[in-house]
Amino acid sequence: MDILKTFFNDPVFWWSFGGLAVVLGIFAFYVYFFIKNINEGN
Repeated sequence: MDILKTFFNDPVFWWSFGGLAVVLGIFAFYVYFFIKNINEGN
């Protein structure tokens, strides 16, 4: 359980997961935008 406590108190852990969440959010937005434009084009 000490390893989990170390992970949750580590700022690098939060920055890496925060950055990953931002990248996935941008990716999801672009996929949504692309599919929406293709559907409106037809």
